[in-house]
Amino acid sequence: MHNAAIAALGLNFVYVPFEVAPEALEAAIRSLPALGIVGVNLTIPHKIRVLPLLDEVEPNAMAIGAVNTVCCRNGKLYGCNTDGAGFFEPLCAIGTKLADTIRGEQVFVLGAGGAARSVVFRLVQEGARVVLANRSLERAQRLAQDVLDAGYSADCLRVLPLEPIAPLAEAIADSRMLVQTTRVGMHPDIEDLPSLPLEALHPGLLVYDLVYNPVETRLLREAEKRGCQTLSGVRMLVGQGAESFRLWTGISPPIEIMEAAVLANLSNGNRIPNKIAVS
Repeated sequence: MHNAAIAALGLNFVYVPFEVAPEALEAAIRSLPALGIVGVNLTIPHKIRVLPLLDEVEPNAMAIGAVNTVCCRNGKLYGCNTDGAGFFEPLCAIGTKLADTIRGEQVFVLGAGGAARSVVFRLVQEGARVVLANRSLERAQRLAQDVLDAGYSADCLRVLPLEPIAPLAEAIADSRMLVQTTRVGMHPDIEDLPSLPLEALHPGLLVYDLVYNPVETRLLREAEKRGCQTLSGVRMLVGQGAESFRLWTGISPPIEIMEAAVLANLSNGNRIPNKIAVS
């Protein structure tokens, strides 16, 4: 998607993958300015381990505890997290303009991993009331504590276990949006469903599944059957990439072209690279 945007804009950049083992991360990161690379994306396990290797980390990324975008400026390394922006951008674009009315609304978030952290922090920043459910209650509680430690009110977030089902169903029924942040339903296990009471899905609910391969997960199909509005993880993937592109180049990329490139790649059965960089 980055190379499609670069070509459309006629820029003198190229976006290429680098496989970097965890033990080589420090050497790789510190070599970026010397190699003339303007920035890189990082994924697990590098998102957290890179933090002490950077000259500066934006406050939002520090609060989340993860960096997915590094910018090289004047020989220094700056860390950012564009996942929250990537998550929120599609909400600004969809017809209902949910982003304009999210303040005070309840949002149900499933999962407490890296993607969930970015989602939860962005939601509370926007004034939403988050209900967080996760298989590991302890992990969800750690995320909730990190939100409190960042200065947000305890009223903005509550944690539920996945069992019993009744409280989950009640929380979903009272929510305006459901965000599925786990890997459940991702290729090749495309018929898997997350542990949610599907009977609680309702026509006033937007179901946002961050899985992007397949583009339409089984959860989204089940949600559509129940009259829900749905949103695919492709939009977040493109949104976070577009924000990284802006940070590196100072130019807003053509999002439609980036999304078309991702969809074409996925339709051809290709896997999105994990470790990627722009130079």
